Amino acid sequence: MNKEEAREILHSMTEGESLLRHARTVELVMEAYAEKFGEDSEEWAVTGMLHDADYEKYPAEHPNRIVTLLEAKGEKKIAHAISAHYTKWNVPYETLLDKALLACDELTGFIVACSQIRPEGIETLTAKSVKKKLKQKSFAAKVERDEIETGVELMEVELTDHINFIIEVLRKHRAELKI
Repeated sequence: MNKEEAREILHSMTEGESLLRHARTVELVMEAYAEKFGEDSEEWAVTGMLHDADYEKYPAEHPNRIVTLLEAKGEKKIAHAISAHYTKWNVPYETLLDKALLACDELTGFIVACSQIRPEGIETLTAKSVKKKLKQKSFAAKVERDEIETGVELMEVELTDHINFIIEVLRKHRAELKI
């Protein structure tokens, strides 16, 4: 599946600006990690883009709607990664793609939230600042810190390095993302 086809699917299920931006940010981070690890960057980008595609229209069925659609299109690897992007669903993490999506999803959203409260946005955001906010349970309270921790462990990356990587990717696209 290419990004254009994935974007059509995303927009058929998602209209909200915030969720569309989240899809775009996770797409960019996943694509950059694929390039770093020598993986299929389009596959990883599509996975990031579509991981929450069904959440807005079908919240009670998330992620089953998008997973079923992807499996029907023969995109089993992407479907599996999306079915595993929340540890409480108890889906095994089999590939680096599965682990990376878990590691990038919540943390990317959290970093965007950190950017939104700063006058300079993401321009001056640091890993130290993000880590400090992670300890503040009242900030972005819906972000599940244990999901971030598990993702980082499974992906076998150091938290500070992971945060810095995400910040750098998002910083390159700050005008488009408005952060």
